[in-house]
Amino acid sequence: MRKIKIFDTTLRDGEQSPGVNLSTNEKVEIALQLERLGVDLIEAGFAASSPGDFQSVQAVANKIKNCTVVSLSRSVEKDIDRAWEALKGAENPCIHVFLATSPIHRQYKLRMSKEEVLRQAEAAVRYAKKYMSEIEFSPEDAGRTEIDFLCEVTERVIKAGATRLNIPDTVGYKTPTEFADIFVQLRQRVPGIETIDLSAHCHDDLGLAVANSLAAIQAGVTVIEGTINGIGERAGNAAIEEVALALETRKDFYQATTGLNLKEIARTSRLVSRLTGMIVPGNKAVVGANAFAHESGIHQDGVLKEQTTYEIIRPETVGFSSNKLVLGKHSGRHAFKDKLVELGYDLTVEQVDKLFVKFKDLADRKKNVTDEDIMALVEERLVDVPTTYSLDYVQVSYGSLSVPTATVKVSYLGREAKEEAATGNGSVDSIYKAIERATQESVELLDYKIASVTDGTDALGEVYVRLRQNGITVQGRGVSTDVLEASAKAYIDAINKIVARRGDIKDELEITGNISISAG
Repeated sequence: MRKIKIFDTTLRDGEQSPGVNLSTNEKVEIALQLERLGVDLIEAGFAASSPGDFQSVQAVANKIKNCTVVSLSRSVEKDIDRAWEALKGAENPCIHVFLATSPIHRQYKLRMSKEEVLRQAEAAVRYAKKYMSEIEFSPEDAGRTEIDFLCEVTERVIKAGATRLNIPDTVGYKTPTEFADIFVQLRQRVPGIETIDLSAHCHDDLGLAVANSLAAIQAGVTVIEGTINGIGERAGNAAIEEVALALETRKDFYQATTGLNLKEIARTSRLVSRLTGMIVPGNKAVVGANAFAHESGIHQDGVLKEQTTYEIIRPETVGFSSNKLVLGKHSGRHAFKDKLVELGYDLTVEQVDKLFVKFKDLADRKKNVTDEDIMALVEERLVDVPTTYSLDYVQVSYGSLSVPTATVKVSYLGREAKEEAATGNGSVDSIYKAIERATQESVELLDYKIASVTDGTDALGEVYVRLRQNGITVQGRGVSTDVLEASAKAYIDAINKIVARRGDIKDELEITGNISISAG
């Protein structure tokens, strides 16, 4: 049984998803969960792209102990220097150097000849090698690169010291057969390739990212690159959880496995969804809300008689609980603490005490409290954002024949409280206008999303908002059994993040030369 290493790029390629902008603390939180999940490599970011990215890579490198921490780098010395500065506190650092190789990129983007590309790729790997032993090289747009030239590039970077060669299907163009053949050709034609790891990095533009990744495994790769929930540039990347479960479920066919703790998949998926604001579709494989749901009477009858009739994966395998009803308003602190431990949360006494108060309030408002409710409650309360503004109350007046009016009371630093009222086109609009008046923070609302955490009319509602102010874009989240209260909480949460991030704006990378800033 071959071991397939998992290279997670949620924090780098995943953050390139439109509208996603993670803070350093959020990246560290995700990285720690990826470590618990058991991934082998974490690409923490692109250290040279901005001060914020450098800080994030450095923070993850200093925090993670059981995974290799990677920083992306263009094939230029200043980028490599910056990557090393960010990574030097890591237990197991790696620089991921890339350079485009396809004809279309050489002609229109790089304006470089084949020989110039070969020289720059080789020089970059040699330069990075002076800092650390583990170097990954990616020929960007390898899927559309001539196989003869790809073999030349591969041979040169191996001689220069690359320890892992990543073949990215950068635009999701290849079919599984075509993509697998690239690895077959490289393994047959490149001297020394047996001494390094071969990696596959697939995009999902044609919906083939997971299929291509699995085809690459059959062709002999030892590393698969992807993201949690398949997020990423454009249509996204290969979904790590789907690759892992395909290998687990079809061991008989692939004869390969990962080292992932599969029970952490559901929690990891939820965390990434919460922090990025990218809601997982109900029909998403492995982690979608409907992945283990059965509507058809025939299917229900079959599953009740024998689960394997229509379920090839047990929900418990990936960390979903089959026991939905857990606690209620009569439950005590001890039972609540035991449930937190059962769900995998290691909290301080002070954190448990604060959460217990919120739990009791929720239990009074909701008849049945589920694991998902508790997880949502915990995750909302543990966000490490300074509380500049806090919502004391929100009151909304609405009727189909009247103008929606909202009144809010907002405290500043827990001391100064201000009450404001406003009218709007709807209840949410009036709430947000009232909060703007109370906080004196003028912002632009870029996105508003609402989702249900659990079932029923008393279900917890999650609201996500995306706000922008003077180049700072943040996401806020609020949870409540009342969607209007959740909307207000999400807006306040986002404003607090804006206040916290001022002076730490993620600048656009100043492009020098003709090297692209995107890879894979």
